[in-house]
Amino acid sequence: MPVLTLNLSNATLEIEATGDEPRNEHLAQIEIALLSVIFLCSSALNFGLLLVLWKKRQQMSRMRVFVTHLCLADLVVAFFQVCPQLMWDITDRFIGPDLVCRLVKYLQVVGMFASTYMIVVMTVDRYQAICNPMVTFQRRRAHWNLPVCVAWLVSFVFSVPQLFIFSRVQIAPGVYDCWAEFIQPWGPKAYVTWTTLVIFLVPIVTVTVCQVRICRALQINLYLKTQQQKQQQQQQQTSNVASVSKSRIKTVKMTVVIVLAYTVCWAPFFTVQLWSVWDADAPTETATFTILMLLASLNSVANPCIYLLFTSPKLLGTLLCMKHTDMKESLPEEATMVSSLYLSFKSHSDIR
Repeated sequence: MPVLTLNLSNATLEIEATGDEPRNEHLAQIEIALLSVIFLCSSALNFGLLLVLWKKRQQMSRMRVFVTHLCLADLVVAFFQVCPQLMWDITDRFIGPDLVCRLVKYLQVVGMFASTYMIVVMTVDRYQAICNPMVTFQRRRAHWNLPVCVAWLVSFVFSVPQLFIFSRVQIAPGVYDCWAEFIQPWGPKAYVTWTTLVIFLVPIVTVTVCQVRICRALQINLYLKTQQQKQQQQQQQTSNVASVSKSRIKTVKMTVVIVLAYTVCWAPFFTVQLWSVWDADAPTETATFTILMLLASLNSVANPCIYLLFTSPKLLGTLLCMKHTDMKESLPEEATMVSSLYLSFKSHSDIR
């Protein structure tokens, strides 16, 4: 009976009998071209954005702290997930010792976890800023805050199994590759299902719940402001209901778009991953199947673009021209008008 192995990376997941089978060279060329474009765009955009944020480090708001670490996570994806896969596709087989094989597989998943959970903590922070503003008001501004540290810690710890699952193995006489060996038939199913759960499903559910509650809080604030404006017109009184600042609404919108981009990029990837292990007849060697998995890495390109889209046009000019400009804070500290906003929500709950 042949020993079955599973090769899981950001671009390929295939179960095959041990052997040195020839690959589809045309499909490999498509993979190399796509991965090259993704790697160059992701590294250039994230490095450029990091440089801009570093120049403005004296004006670092909480949201910019999260964006900075999201850039770092996306660079981990670019250099330790996309780049190794690109070189792997060029050489056809993994070139390197066993230690390098294990480290590459470990860092590939660290990048996936870090990028995902940085989006989660960013969304939770927006939830706190809108729904529990007094908590946000009492926080100190810090470049290394607790949610960021937790996101990185979870990424490094949850990726540890990769060090033991993958190794450099002989798949044919004189042919070695970086593979994982599982107990058949449930091993690959358990592994891919668990990965999908902790990297995709749980984060998506978490951010969805937060976004729904944020929308509800904004709806309440809008309703209270409308009612106060009606009373002002009748009684000529000053409103005691604080409107949610435009900058805060902007950061909420940006977070929503980042979450949507993550979902669009990674949903096809995890769908075909699950399909490939739960269906023995899955068309894993087709171009469509492969490209859907490759496009998942576009998320590391989308994130810096989204941030630039939601900030001042001058920031985009700074990134492209690398010139120092005297910009005003486009995403100011979220403590503005927190106390009155908190009182408005409290007043609403007292009325109810």
